[in-house]
Amino acid sequence: MSRYRFALKPRWIASHLFVLLLVVTMISAMFWQISRLHQKQARNAKVVARSHEPTAPITSLTKPGAYDGAGALEFRRVTATGTYQADQQVLVRSRSRDGAPGSWVLTPLVLADGQAVTINRGWIANGGEFLRVPARFAPATGTVTVTGLARPSETRGSFGSRDPKTGTLTNLARADIKRLDQQVPEDLLPVFIQLETQKPGLTDQDPEPVPMPALDEGPHLSYAIQWAIFTTIALVGYPLILRRRAREIEKESKRKVGPDPDPEAADESQPGPVAEPEPAR
Repeated sequence: MSRYRFALKPRWIASHLFVLLLVVTMISAMFWQISRLHQKQARNAKVVARSHEPTAPITSLTKPGAYDGAGALEFRRVTATGTYQADQQVLVRSRSRDGAPGSWVLTPLVLADGQAVTINRGWIANGGEFLRVPARFAPATGTVTVTGLARPSETRGSFGSRDPKTGTLTNLARADIKRLDQQVPEDLLPVFIQLETQKPGLTDQDPEPVPMPALDEGPHLSYAIQWAIFTTIALVGYPLILRRRAREIEKESKRKVGPDPDPEAADESQPGPVAEPEPAR
């Protein structure tokens, strides 16, 4: 009988399947973390490369409606000169910063040619009490020149809040330039500018500019290594558990059967020939 025949019992088969599922899950998690690391590295390289390109007027790089090509401008440093439309600005909800809840302030900037570009003027603290931009965060009046990073319009993925398709909104779930364009009289360019500097300069009453994306690679490599270690422990440890159980079963079996009898001892215990009694005299 094989010493591992016990492993074919139903409860052990269920254990094998559970460990197999666990290993597959951990390997998948490891490769997912590696994929996320590669995505982060590619994004960092794109941020560095595009932010080092010459600063250019936003109108020289795109035009209203060109949403398909907007992604090629992401993180490009651009400028725009015009006047803010304070009555058209909106909040972007759920934008935390350093763990604090808040919102972005998006304000259309009307350019000299009549087009407009959306400026992400920065972040304000907002724990849910503001549904529209507070009056104290009104933008500068008169002509301003903004320099910042071009960012494409944000779209909803598989999950997330939905904004009403109609009506005039004072806050959005994301920086959706297409949706904002529905309620702004001017034609909006398909990107928004993440403000870095402004002339005339920013004041203490302005929102806090959103910082440039961090160029770290995040914890993905360390997480991938952890999943690899967990997988190795499972692949090495589980066979050792089976081996140990097999030994325990063998020991239990020997205790039940007892030691093998000694043939010589058995012979000595057998009675010898019985002597016939002598006849009485």
